[in-house]
Amino acid sequence: MSPLTSDELREIRDELNSGTTPTVWFTGSAVGVPEGRSGKVISLDEPAEGDFIQVRPAGSKDVLSFSAAEVTKVKPPRKRAAAEPAKPAKPEPKPKPAGATLPRSSAMMAAKPASPAKPAAESGATAKPSAGGAQPSTAKPGAGTAAAKRKPRPPKAVGGATVTLTADEDGQWSVEVSTPKKRVLKPTQVQAGAVAQAAKVLHDDVAAAVEPLIEAAREQQKAKVEQLRAELAAAEAALDDLRS
Repeated sequence: MSPLTSDELREIRDELNSGTTPTVWFTGSAVGVPEGRSGKVISLDEPAEGDFIQVRPAGSKDVLSFSAAEVTKVKPPRKRAAAEPAKPAKPEPKPKPAGATLPRSSAMMAAKPASPAKPAAESGATAKPSAGGAQPSTAKPGAGTAAAKRKPRPPKAVGGATVTLTADEDGQWSVEVSTPKKRVLKPTQVQAGAVAQAAKVLHDDVAAAVEPLIEAAREQQKAKVEQLRAELAAAEAALDDLRS
């Protein structure tokens, strides 16, 4: 039985996204589950490495973790019982020639009634066990203890995140959030007042490092305001001159 391919994994992920639970069958590489047994895929972990396929085997309530080599999308054929060998046909008795006369001894033996058959117990035949008797177990070892052998996969540990605050030359602040695997938030502009409040809540050293930058941005904005006021006054004076 062939393991899952990348295309089959993509199909399973699409089926899970559509709300269905795909059916898979266990290969001979599966540990603790009989080969050919079916199961329902509950989810696929990220990244797709190791035992990342969460499967609930048929007849079980536990969700176990398997690798791509332990399950397949190909349904195994049903096992057929071996056909009994045909019994050889009994040879037909040869026809007796017409008018033939049996010897006296043969005639007496033919006339003697056949003795009743002996019971099976006296003939030494071995009696088969009754239907109600104990039958030897044919279950595969370990099939009933699959849940005990394979424990549910423990939850993954959180890898942490990094939050970065950046101030540019114009006094504009931006925040960026990233994890060891990917960047969660691209640099996004935030208000300087919000940064100042967050720094005071976090730690005194953080507030001491951020406050000079906030103050410099404040003075820069004041200078811009004064410049705009001067430009506005000059524009109003020019407008009054044009009206006179």
